[in-house]
Amino acid sequence: MMASSGSFIEVANAADLIQRRQRSDFLSNIKGTLSTAIKGQPELIPSILMLALNDATTYDKATKSGGPNGSIRFSSEISRPENSGLSAALSLLEEAKKEIDSYSKAGPLSFADLIQYAAQSALKNTFLASAIRKCGGNEEKGSILYTAYGSTGQWGLFDRNFGRTDSQEPDPEGRIPQWEKASVQEMKDKFTEIGFGPRQLAVMSAFLGPDQSATESLLASDPDVFPWVQKYQRSRESVSQTDYEVDLIATLTKMSLLGQQINYEAYTYARPKVDFSKLKL
Repeated sequence: MMASSGSFIEVANAADLIQRRQRSDFLSNIKGTLSTAIKGQPELIPSILMLALNDATTYDKATKSGGPNGSIRFSSEISRPENSGLSAALSLLEEAKKEIDSYSKAGPLSFADLIQYAAQSALKNTFLASAIRKCGGNEEKGSILYTAYGSTGQWGLFDRNFGRTDSQEPDPEGRIPQWEKASVQEMKDKFTEIGFGPRQLAVMSAFLGPDQSATESLLASDPDVFPWVQKYQRSRESVSQTDYEVDLIATLTKMSLLGQQINYEAYTYARPKVDFSKLKL
């Protein structure tokens, strides 16, 4: 009985390793597709970031509804005032999704995952671009700088939470402010509703509009947010901008999980069995 139990555990562990590899390989391919798409239209990066933010911040803690569930893909939601100007970003991701789904071995990628991993790719693009600028525009040196001192190793938790479920209907209206027209207090109130504070609001400044500097100037007018804005501005001026990148990754990771129950078996598939009796030796 003990031997049988041991064999069962070995088989279960082997199956788990296979599933992990399947998910890891698929995610790696997704990242490649998204990175290529975003590099082709870098002007859409601010819109991609806001798309991810607005899909996630429909989360309502009281009812545990909304959140990063891909509902922003519905025409009745993407056309709302707070999502004005985001249609081009959504269209870019929809085109990338067609390519991703064409090589998926386990069904289509959820829009919920698509949007959040697009935000990850967009951020990595901005982190790398910053490193290149600090190297005088030298792409090779900038890439080395980012690899050596950047935040590439901080995405582990974000990558493990792969398997979000799509909503089948738009999220309720009135849950998100129009960020570019909102007061700092309105922004703070919204972030408080979803469990965040001034620190997270400051580090997410790139998600709140196309002009990060203008957004930070507004946020700095609030005494609660000002110290954090100053901290992250100083961090971005440093060689590695570690504090900024690490805190931004942690905040995005938490936001990308609001209200979600991750399916850790998503995108796995049964491997075809080989009938050894039909093999010619």
